[in-house]
Amino acid sequence: MGTQRKALRTTAVGAVSATLVAGAFGLAPTAQAAPNSVRFVDIAGDGGTTLKANVITPAGADGSRRYPLLVLPTSWGLPQVEYVAQAQKLANSGYIVVSYNVRGFWQSGGEIEVAGPPDIADASKVIDWALANTPADSGHIGMAGVSYGAGISLLTAAHDKRVRAVAALSGWADLIGSIYSGRTQHVQAGALLDGASVVAGRQSAELRQIFDDFYASNLSREQDMIDWGKKRSAVTYLDQLNRSGAAVMMANAWGDTVFPPNQYADFYEKLTGPKRLEMRPGDHATAELTGLFGLPNDVWKNTERWFDHHLKGEDNGIDRELPVQLKSRSSGGYEGYPDWKSVAATDRKIALGGTTTIRTNVNSGADGGVVFLSSILDQVAQLPPMASIPLIPRRWAAVWQSEKYPTAQHVRGTAELHTTVTPTEESGTLVAYLYDVGPLGLGKLVSNAPYTFHGRTPGKPFGVDLELFSTAYDVPAGHRLALVVDTVDPLYIEHNPSGARLTFSSPANDPSYVSIPLREQ
Repeated sequence: MGTQRKALRTTAVGAVSATLVAGAFGLAPTAQAAPNSVRFVDIAGDGGTTLKANVITPAGADGSRRYPLLVLPTSWGLPQVEYVAQAQKLANSGYIVVSYNVRGFWQSGGEIEVAGPPDIADASKVIDWALANTPADSGHIGMAGVSYGAGISLLTAAHDKRVRAVAALSGWADLIGSIYSGRTQHVQAGALLDGASVVAGRQSAELRQIFDDFYASNLSREQDMIDWGKKRSAVTYLDQLNRSGAAVMMANAWGDTVFPPNQYADFYEKLTGPKRLEMRPGDHATAELTGLFGLPNDVWKNTERWFDHHLKGEDNGIDRELPVQLKSRSSGGYEGYPDWKSVAATDRKIALGGTTTIRTNVNSGADGGVVFLSSILDQVAQLPPMASIPLIPRRWAAVWQSEKYPTAQHVRGTAELHTTVTPTEESGTLVAYLYDVGPLGLGKLVSNAPYTFHGRTPGKPFGVDLELFSTAYDVPAGHRLALVVDTVDPLYIEHNPSGARLTFSSPANDPSYVSIPLREQ
């Protein structure tokens, strides 16, 4: 079995490497000028663990001057050539770029630590190596990465004060808040990460146990999992990061099914140093993908501008732009805001009146789609998951709708559900969906989020407050919004005992509603 997996890993790394290198060195349609040479090296990480890395230096670098240093940890499951195309561009503009395969993946040694302390120590060791073996400037160091590389970059900046600027692309600031939001396992996201790590890496016994407990909903180990995730989340070290003064740029996609945008937006608001937040249509790492092949890409362009200003001191205007830059899923232009809380100028509530009881264990037809595929379709063709709202069976789902809107409604930010639930069992799961409903009743998914409870008293009502995943979506004039709540979604693990029911009510002294965040009209 081990030999087969090694062979599969070798074959996969060859295919991925060939594709990425082709894009970087002009074999793909986006041919570039003659690139600088790539030097492949071994770097001793924490405890002597070998990290496979590559180094690109500016053309003509002869040791007579120092250059700003950029360190790029690889994404989850991708080989060390992942960033070659962007590294070439950055080296051509005057950076020394060191990209390395994180421990536990591909040809690097060790086991997968999931951005644990050894990974952070590794990043510092890579910086040490670059300062000792290249003409890198110790006073001008930055880190960047996509996904896993983003998380490690943020964490390293909190622990190593030498890192002065970060670009964290499609990453996480709160690991548990990403894949266990609403106390609900994001099972497709978890399985994707699990599968990639089995094929491309070596799981530690600790990681295997975390995955097993995650799938099994082992409540006796829940706090252990939360503590494990906190140790690997930049939000835990927020004070350290703020004290360091590092300039932090974060970018994410509205439909990221691995690291939803809410946790990035919440973290961004708590940063006190130079900062920038960019949100675009797409799914996990899809907004950055074309840049990995050397194609024009807004995320990577702004990443370079961020480093040029904060590491080189260039007056390129990025510091004078509104720091929160959003692109709606419905229109092509960027919108700038002074901060996240300014994204929604007003909130409009949709009352969720009456009392509705639904049965559990059946997918009503409302769901969040498929990891990656659904949000990519939304990104490239504005085709989010859809459902016929009139045909959703009320036996399995609760449905409320707004009136038709006479003018377009520009949804921006985080919709919030407040309701009262009475269960027939002590545990359960509900999933809330917000739809844009056209004249024929066809609903396009605007946002969703899961919520799970345990230890409740059957027959006793309790309040639920749930943030749906943040988004930017324009509801056309003549359409209405609908809130649908059911109990089964392929993206998540449900915790409804067979035959359980959930009753939603709206007490007079605590009415139920969904609050819709709207841009200034």
